[in-house]
Parts: sequence; C-alpha cells; structure tokens
Amino acid sequence: MGSSMSFPKTEKVCEDGENEHLRYGLSSMQGWRAAMEDAHAAHLDLPPSTSFFGVYDGHGGKVVAKFCAKYLHQQVLKSQEYIAGDVPTSLHKAFFRMDEMMRGERGWRELAILGDKINKFNGIWSPRSSDGNDQGDDDWAFEEGPHSDYAGPTSGSTACVALIRNNQLFVANAGDSRCVISRNGQAYNMSRDHKPDLEIEKERITKAGGFIYAGRVNGILNLARAIGDMEFKGNKFLSSEKQIVTAKPDINIVDLCDEHEFMVLACDGIWDCLSSQQVVDFVRQELLSVTKLSAVCEKVLDRCLAPSITFGEGCDNMTMVLVQFKKQQQKNNLNSSSEPKLKGNESY
Repeated sequence: MGSSMSFPKTEKVCEDGENEHLRYGLSSMQGWRAAMEDAHAAHLDLPPSTSFFGVYDGHGGKVVAKFCAKYLHQQVLKSQEYIAGDVPTSLHKAFFRMDEMMRGERGWRELAILGDKINKFNGIWSPRSSDGNDQGDDDWAFEEGPHSDYAGPTSGSTACVALIRNNQLFVANAGDSRCVISRNGQAYNMSRDHKPDLEIEKERITKAGGFIYAGRVNGILNLARAIGDMEFKGNKFLSSEKQIVTAKPDINIVDLCDEHEFMVLACDGIWDCLSSQQVVDFVRQELLSVTKLSAVCEKVLDRCLAPSITFGEGCDNMTMVLVQFKKQQQKNNLNSSSEPKLKGNESY
C-alpha cells in the first residue's frame, strides 16, 4: 500500500549480532514507496535461553508495525504461559494483546508518540531507536482522558515472528510476511500467507458479514489476518478470532538439528519477487563468499528492487532478517557442552 516516488530510496538500515547458538543479520529498505511502513525486532539473549526475531509490515500507516516491534516480544515473555513452558499459547495471546493495548487513552498516546519518533528517524525505525525503556510497561492500566473510548487504529500490520528457546523454533504469523527455513538447501515454509481467497479465510470473512472483492477484504485490504485494522473487528457479537480480519496467528514448531542451516523472515516485498526456494538458493550461494549476514540481506533487497516503478513487483518496502544456526560441533568448539542434546525429531 502507499504512494510511490520518482526514484527509489535505497539507503538501508542494517544490523548484525551473534551468540554461541546462532548469528543474525538484517536489512531494511524503503525502496520506491513514499513512506517506510516496515518494522523489525531482533533480540539475541532474552531470558530464559531465548532469541526472538520479528518482521512487521504496516499498511495504511506506520505506527502499528512499530508498536508491535516494541511490545509484542515483551507480552510473550511476561505471560504465565511462557513462564510455564507453553510457548504457543503465549505467542497466541500476545498477538491479540497488541489489539487490546492499542485501544483507549494509553494506546492512543503511545501510537502518537511512536508516530513522532518515526518522523525523527526518517521513516525507518526499530526498537533500538526508542528510549530504551522497553521493559517498563508491564502494567498497561486503563487511563482516563479525551481518548478513553479510542477503538484502536484503522491502520494495521502483519506480524511474522520466530522464537528460539533451547533447540526449538516457534514461528507465529498473521498476514503475508513469511518465515522460511533451509534444511540441507531445501526450503520449507514455516508460515502461511493469509490471503482473503484462501477457503478458511473466506469462510470466516463472509460469516462475520464481510465480503471479498478483487481479492481484497471489503474491496480494501489484501490480507485476511493482521494486527490493528480495527474497522474490520467491530462485531461485538463475535470473538476476536471470528472477526472479518483477525490477529490470530498460525503457529508452527520445529526441533532444530544440524541439517537446519538458516531461516529467513521477510515481508511480502521479498516474496512478491522471489519464491521461498529461490531465496534459500540465493542465500546459500552468497554465504559461500559473504560472511556478514546483513550484507547477504542487502544483496537480496537489491536483487528484488524493481528498476522502474512500472514493474509493480519490487516496488514495495523490503525488510529481511537472516538467522544462521550454529552446528552442534561449532557449539562444542565454543565450550557450550552444557547445551541440551538435539532431539533430531523435527518436523522438517
């Protein structure tokens, strides 16, 4: 979504990190769009033994993606379900919690603040550019004020997140951002693109009173699931999961083994141009000569960028996160023998 410029903005925001279990790189580029509506999150070492990565692709505005990048992982980690070891339930609840938190006076105020920060940072934003107070919002109490009845933003965002805890990978997705894992060079989708024409999405949309026109929900939104988009979630007689558009994530789990090489999380600006297997093939080839993972991501973005606005594909904002898993032997060489033994009974 969004208008386009006469020339693409190809400057990139990049980041790299590493611990004893994995390393990551990411790159984000505004491209031909007049505004940058993507956001991302990358947290290597969250307690207990957790890494978290997320890609959020905003539409109709920027702030919902930034809100998710700042708060979604917090809501996962603070939940009683996560503390008890039930990661899927904690992820499920965190997606719906984003919608709840953006309502009312405090939600309105936080979205307004994030909007100001976006302008200050030239459109590309990550939680690392915030005030550093990411852990100080445990109590999201109701606040009185002129926007106490604020129903939440009419803009929205996809959310595709990957949480690694010990040797397990959990992927939660709502929308058409995507996570792909490479196992010995074979691409496996860890998420499904939630488009309105999917039968399961179409059934929910029509039952909730919506319709699909030209492949879009009510002729407007080309996604069937998203965080935000409150204008599609106003039926008071239906649960959050049954609204015209829902924040409900699909969740997939895999036990990591040495055959798993890396995973890619990216917004649809990438997947519109390259298939999952093409991205895996491209990354594997680049890793033969490029050691910095953010540089590999940059090459993918440049590969996808359209040479002209008339192309259509390759004209969107683009964000990609590449996470490379360290082999068990590499971990042993780093004196990490206390790590749990890989089970080898993964799904892919």
